[in-house]
Amino acid sequence: MSTILDKIVEQKKQEVAQRKSETSLEDLRRSPYFSKPKYSLTKSLLHPEKSGIIAEHKRKSPSKGIINASLSLEQVVKGYEAAGASAISVLTDIDFFGGHPHDLRQAREMVRIPLLRKDFMIDEYQFYEACAWGADIVLLIAACLSPEETKRFALLAHQLGMEVILEVHDEAELLSHYCPECDCVGVNNRNLKTFEVDVQTSLTLVSKIPDQTIKISESGIDNPFTIGTLKKAGFQGFLIGENFMKTNDPGISMKEFISKM
Repeated sequence: MSTILDKIVEQKKQEVAQRKSETSLEDLRRSPYFSKPKYSLTKSLLHPEKSGIIAEHKRKSPSKGIINASLSLEQVVKGYEAAGASAISVLTDIDFFGGHPHDLRQAREMVRIPLLRKDFMIDEYQFYEACAWGADIVLLIAACLSPEETKRFALLAHQLGMEVILEVHDEAELLSHYCPECDCVGVNNRNLKTFEVDVQTSLTLVSKIPDQTIKISESGIDNPFTIGTLKKAGFQGFLIGENFMKTNDPGISMKEFISKM
């Protein structure tokens, strides 16, 4: 029986094939962002005056449906930057998350902090796209990659000047997919097969992540006190999207959240 993740990956293969036929690697390399220096996520997360929060722009999800489709991208990303985000995650998946490549390109014009291309990266072509669209960071989801692909894609991302977050959901994925080329490990508290969320997933895995690697907890963080618990456990980054996006002003919501941390 196919899972939502299986359906997403199959759709992604078709989507990438279509874009390859429309835009060549040479075209991507001509993008004004392709050769520009990138912002460092690791430096931003470790900066003592930053929040450690990677704030996400997400209109919808397979598990929640429409979260917020009425806000302008500008209001969201500029609000996040003003509130003190360490970085911003921008969904570029169209069909399942309501994102678009334009969102990332426009966000790059609007803010001066690291941007994560949040998508299901399954093909080398997507890394050239990410670089051309202005991304500083890419996400490698262990659940839809082999260990060999993870290492190869991480090396490619570094060659293009981008940093890498390896996303895992359990100990088996961490042990099989982690490689030194991964700048950060993100523990997704949401099970991609059932979409259930449990922050305990992060607390269970944190001691198994190599000490030299930046540790990020993702999903299900809706309480400032949870950040304190995660920091004590050893996490330096916290990816939060839905908790802010479900409000009328994500930037203000984030600012209030940070004030209680």
